[in-house]
Amino acid sequence: MDARVKAARVSIFSNTALVLGKLIIGYGIHSVSVMSEAIHSGLDLVAAFIAYFSVRVASKPADAEHQYGHGKVENISGTLEALLIFLAAIWIIYEAVKRLLAGSHPVRGALTGVAVMAGASLVNYMVSNFLFRVARTTESIALEADAWHLRTDVYTSVGVLLGLLALEVTGYYWLDPLMALVVAAMIIKAAYSLSREAFLPLLDVSLPEEEERIIKEIIARHADAYVEFHKLRTRKAGRERQIDLHLVVPRYQHIDYVHDLCEHISDEIKASLPHTDILIHAEPCTSVRDCPVCNNCPEKEKRPSGAK
Repeated sequence: MDARVKAARVSIFSNTALVLGKLIIGYGIHSVSVMSEAIHSGLDLVAAFIAYFSVRVASKPADAEHQYGHGKVENISGTLEALLIFLAAIWIIYEAVKRLLAGSHPVRGALTGVAVMAGASLVNYMVSNFLFRVARTTESIALEADAWHLRTDVYTSVGVLLGLLALEVTGYYWLDPLMALVVAAMIIKAAYSLSREAFLPLLDVSLPEEEERIIKEIIARHADAYVEFHKLRTRKAGRERQIDLHLVVPRYQHIDYVHDLCEHISDEIKASLPHTDILIHAEPCTSVRDCPVCNNCPEKEKRPSGAK
């Protein structure tokens, strides 16, 4: 089974347990911040299901209908997860403001909520670390989005925990909905970052500058075997990178040599940037001036007399 699918299952199981625990405790102690965390985890659970189904589809090989593979399913998944986070933040803000305007509303058993938040933080931290590791290894945007969901949950759970502790010490019940607003602000920030990372590849933006630098450096290693290259284009769909370029080669060079050159360049790029599909269009040098690369080509001497 694909490692991405296994990781997504772990996320589903952990989020299910956390949603139930937070809902039960939050309702029992009348804490809007704990309830907001339950809703946050509920959307995390929905996101985990989305991630699970997206990585299953994305792991399918290219077919006649999807000749470039199914990688963009992961980007769609990440975008949907970001929208869910925004919705969670809006609901939390609504409930917190309503509680603030209604006046004091005693929170019973704040220390119970503290214990639940501490346990939730620990579980989410461990699971998010696991998801981050798998996401980095498999370059899965869907799992990375799910990991960020849980890591945000860690931060917000700690925030709620501190708010409940302050409430227990001071008795100021408005601290509970105030902390819920802080949670909402953190969620919105995470949703914005995630939406950019997931959505932009759907518009076929270029690979990051660092990755394009690696590509150009690899091509440059073979500079003595070609004249120049141009029309380098890059994009990413899920974890799949797609690269194409035009490589100008000596006009006297044999086709077998050109083919091997393109294969060497492709293999070196794939070794540095896994999950990459490369198309190199080789074209002969048409320079009207004296081209040193063409003139130094060993195949030139084998050309028939008078051939261009």
